[in-house]
Amino acid sequence: MRKVIKRFTSRRRRLVLVAALMALVLTACDWRSFGFDAAHTRFNPETNAPSGLAPRWVTQLPGGVESSPTISKGIVYVGDSAVNDEVSALDAATGATIWTFSTDGDVSTSPAVAGGIVYFASQNSTMYAVDAMTGALVWNVAIGPAVGSPNVVGGIVYIGSTNGTVYALDTATGAAVWTFRTGGPVVGSSAVSGGILYIGSTDHRVYALNSATGAMVWTFATGDRVLASPAVSDGVVYIGSSDHNMYALNATTGMLVWRVTTADRIQAAPAIVNGIVYVGSFDHRVYALSATDGAVVWQVTLSAIVLASPSAANGVVYVATTDGIVHELDAATGTNVAPPFATGAAVLVSSPAIANGVVYVGNLAGRVFALA
Repeated sequence: MRKVIKRFTSRRRRLVLVAALMALVLTACDWRSFGFDAAHTRFNPETNAPSGLAPRWVTQLPGGVESSPTISKGIVYVGDSAVNDEVSALDAATGATIWTFSTDGDVSTSPAVAGGIVYFASQNSTMYAVDAMTGALVWNVAIGPAVGSPNVVGGIVYIGSTNGTVYALDTATGAAVWTFRTGGPVVGSSAVSGGILYIGSTDHRVYALNSATGAMVWTFATGDRVLASPAVSDGVVYIGSSDHNMYALNATTGMLVWRVTTADRIQAAPAIVNGIVYVGSFDHRVYALSATDGAVVWQVTLSAIVLASPSAANGVVYVATTDGIVHELDAATGTNVAPPFATGAAVLVSSPAIANGVVYVGNLAGRVFALA
């Protein structure tokens, strides 16, 4: 009898271990925030990203989708702008609605998922934390209107507001850890790396703040508004500006490393992969730039303005344009990997998110697509 029990117990432990490993594999490739990681590299290191885009499912939401989808543990979280201004949780496999949470202001931000909680902001000047599985409210606090997305790092959720304030809130309670005032509305999202938060403002500046205290480390002046979100890699901050320039700044000192001038404004956040910076511009182009010196590796002209941020995985860069087309570009050459996919309506700032072999994106007609 003891041998039977021992064999049963050993088998049960093996099954539990296998289940745990499977869960780890399924969640390791999740895209849990706007920038994928805290540094906002927008690069998912998974190796099964799709080559060729066809709808696995399409879900119709009540209002237009400007929010970039985020994915965690088999659930897609996305906001929309309608009568109820909702955040929806959708089954990643089928697109079926699991729950919705209504606010009274547009939700154009991307939810961030951490520790079983979904964090998002609304243009009704409120920041929300809700249970990731049920949508039940955990807390909400008043901030200014927000169109940038939250970033969750080390028990703090960071978000900027169009009232010019950067907020650092305790993830458990929503209480303010610190706030910092810039000289203009903050539209983009933050990147956090090495204990420093990086964010741009419409006052033509990029700020580096101590992520624990909010104390300013340095600031850098550009020639126009900074509406784009930064990304950080290997000690360098990459960020675009409405002055048509893509900037590379020393992450410690704020000194200029290089800049590249495009033909129009840059509002998209870059993606950074293997020493290459991928960024889109209002000039309809996507640029692949050397992270070291800004040299142009390649550039391609697409069908419309590139306002949404590129995303990358498995040697492919996914880019959505304002005419509603999702492009799939070879990361090394910029050539089309597969025919572009037409969503049927404009895609503004709902940037593609890649998770577990599927690309998720929304359009202004209120449709969310799972493409694979």
